[in-house]
Amino acid sequence: MVVQHNLRAMNANRMLGITQGTLSKSAEKLSSGYKVNRAADDAAGLSISEKMRKQIRGLSQASLNAEDGISAVQTAEGALTEVHDMLQRMNELAVKASNGTNALSDRQTIQDEVDQLLTEIDRVSETTKFNETYLLKGDKDTKTVTVNAQDAGLEGKLTQNTTRATFTMDKLSLGDTIKIGGTEYTIGSTNVKDITDSIANAKAGELITVDGTQYTVVGSAAEKNEDKNMLQIADIQGKVAEGSSVIYKGKTHTVMVDKKDATGAAAAAGDGIDDEKGTVITATAAYKKIAQELKIASSVGATTDAAVNDTQKNGTGGTADADLFDAASVAGKVVYGIKKGTVDRKEGLTFALHVGADADMTNKISVQIDALDTAGLGIAGLNVKDSTGAAATYAIDAIADAVAHVSSQRSLLGAVQNRLEHTINNLDNVVENTTSAESQIRDTDMATEMVKYSNANILSQAGQSMLAQGNQANQGVLSLLG
Repeated sequence: MVVQHNLRAMNANRMLGITQGTLSKSAEKLSSGYKVNRAADDAAGLSISEKMRKQIRGLSQASLNAEDGISAVQTAEGALTEVHDMLQRMNELAVKASNGTNALSDRQTIQDEVDQLLTEIDRVSETTKFNETYLLKGDKDTKTVTVNAQDAGLEGKLTQNTTRATFTMDKLSLGDTIKIGGTEYTIGSTNVKDITDSIANAKAGELITVDGTQYTVVGSAAEKNEDKNMLQIADIQGKVAEGSSVIYKGKTHTVMVDKKDATGAAAAAGDGIDDEKGTVITATAAYKKIAQELKIASSVGATTDAAVNDTQKNGTGGTADADLFDAASVAGKVVYGIKKGTVDRKEGLTFALHVGADADMTNKISVQIDALDTAGLGIAGLNVKDSTGAAATYAIDAIADAVAHVSSQRSLLGAVQNRLEHTINNLDNVVENTTSAESQIRDTDMATEMVKYSNANILSQAGQSMLAQGNQANQGVLSLLG
C-alpha cells in the first residue's frame, strides 16, 4: 500500500475534468443556441457560416434597397399621373379653341387656363422628390433636342428622322381643292392657255361649263348648234378668257386675275392669289402656304423654330438649300424638307439600385427618368389664342406628342417596378434558403445536445463519487499504524 501516489483518485479526477469540460460546452451550446460559439468549436464551419452571414445580411439590405427603389418609382409615377391629367385637359382646351365659333376673347380665356396648367406642370417637375432627390427635373446638365415635325393637318406622309423630317404630298393640279390652315383653296392659273389645255382632250358628249353656261362637246362642225350650246372643243376653248371659271369633270378651273400683291397694291407680278376670289390660288402659292403652315406647326414647343423649304426638288422652281433640306424628288409628288426645331432641356435623371450582396455590376438596376417639364415635353409657351384657331389646331399635335412621352415614361417606370417586385421575391427566397443552410452549420440541435448534456451530467456525478471513493482508499493505511 502507498500513500504518496493515489493513482485511482488521480484517474477519477482526470476523467471528471474531461466530463466537466464536456458538460460546460454542452451548457454553453444550450444556453446560446449556437453549436459554434468560437472558432475552436468548428473552424471550417465558422468560416462557411460567416461567409453565409455576409451574403444573408447583404441580400436582406438589397431587398430593402429594391423596396426603396419601388417607393421612388411610385413617387415619380404618381406625379406623372397628374401631369397626364393636365395634358388631357390641355388637349380638351386646344380642341375647344380650334373651333371657329370662339371669339378672340374666348381663346384668351382658354389661353389663361392653358398657361396655368403649363406652370403647374413645371412646378410638379421642379418639386417632386424622394429622399431629397428631385425625380422629374432632370440632371443639372442641359442638352439641345429636336421637336417632332408636324404635318399641319395636311394630306400627305410625314417621315421623322433624327434632326430632319420630310413631308410628301401629291402634286397639285388645276381644279384641285386643298385645305391649308383651315381655309379651303382651289388651284387656278393666271394663264388662259393652262385652262384651255386642261379641257383640250374632252370627248364628244362631255359637258363643260364656262362662266355659268353649260356646253356639250360635239365631234364635228356639222353637229354644232349655238342655240343648244352644242360646240366643238375649240369653240368652247375660245370662250375662256381672263376671269373665266370652267367646270370640267367635277373640277373648277379658274383663270385668275392676279395683278395685286399681298398688300392689295398693284404689282408687276401678283402674289399667286386671285384678286377677287381669295380662295383661288396658283399651285406655287399653295406650296408656299403649305411650307409656312408646316413651319408653324413644327415649331410648336421649340425655342428655335423649324425651317421648311418652300421650293421642292421636283422642278417647281427656286433653289432648295441642299445643306438644310435633303428631300429627294419623287415622281408626281411634292417633297418638303423640314429641319426640325430645337429646345434646350435638362439631361434625364439616372440612378442605379444595388440589389445584390456582391460588388458585381449585374446587381445594378438602372432607372432613367427624363426631364418632364414643359420644355422636355415640347409644349413650352403653347399658344392657342390666334384669331383663326390654327394655332390651337397645331397645339393638339404637340400635346399628343407630350401625352405619348409621358405615357412612355410611365410605362418604363411601371416595368421597372414590376422588375423590382420580382427581384425582391428572389432575394427573399435566397435569404431564406441561405439562412436554412447557415442554421445547419451554426445552430444547436437542442434535442441532441440535451442528450449529451444529460449524459455528461450523469458522468460528472459518477466521477465525483469515484473521486471520493478514491480519496477514501488510503484510509486503510491507518489500520496498520494501530
